[in-house]
Amino acid sequence: MQRHWRIFREFFRTCLVEELEYRSEFIGNLLSSVFGIGIAILTIQIFFYQTDQLGGWVYEDVIILLGIFNFLQGLIDFALRPNMSRLLQHIRRGTLDYVLTKPVDSMFYVSFRHLVFWRLIDVVLGGGLIVYGLMQKQYIPSLSDFLMFVVSMFSSIVLIYALWMLLMTTAFWVIRMDDLSFVFNSFFETTRFPITMYQGWLRIVLTYVLPAAFITSTPAAALLGQWNGVTTLVSLVVAGVFLWLSRRFWRFALRSYTSASS
Repeated sequence: MQRHWRIFREFFRTCLVEELEYRSEFIGNLLSSVFGIGIAILTIQIFFYQTDQLGGWVYEDVIILLGIFNFLQGLIDFALRPNMSRLLQHIRRGTLDYVLTKPVDSMFYVSFRHLVFWRLIDVVLGGGLIVYGLMQKQYIPSLSDFLMFVVSMFSSIVLIYALWMLLMTTAFWVIRMDDLSFVFNSFFETTRFPITMYQGWLRIVLTYVLPAAFITSTPAAALLGQWNGVTTLVSLVVAGVFLWLSRRFWRFALRSYTSASS
């Protein structure tokens, strides 16, 4: 673990140096992120013009949920999304050989080698939106609320990474990854709103098949003091299971890879 952390810091440093060469893009990207989050808030306000609650959640609660969504979206775009197209290119060209021969875990390398730093703006804006929602609600989380929130967010990040890796790994057989990216984006967009908003079979799928409920709703509920110890434990277990599945699937896919030298 310590060795991987040192390697990640090196990835972080080299990618930061690369991005600092294009500082003029930062302002434009910042304005784009602020505009995007403004549109998201406006969409929620339109919903609440018609109702006082959304799936049992009041306006301030949904703002906090949106902040968590934006925070996680920023992390996806910071580390995961930039590496998907590169993995596909490695497989097509046979250059994945260079990754497999490096003295580092290949799954770790293809996940974090390229980082897009300006997407961290969304992480900061998401955190600010969480604070804003708490201020509007006039609620101060207790220490236990905050601890449960941290654990739930950790589970969410691990779960998102595992689901994303399961998607990325299909690049060994699928030529067009854009369609699969659209599927993941559509799934992740469902976490922008409370899981209780969905009804019938869709709610069952998003809770028990594709565990969207654990991604944003569980951390938001924890921060608002509505946490449940069993639910938090289950979120950790679910994240661990999906991480194990993604690891197994990656190793299986490597056995199907036809390298440039084979």
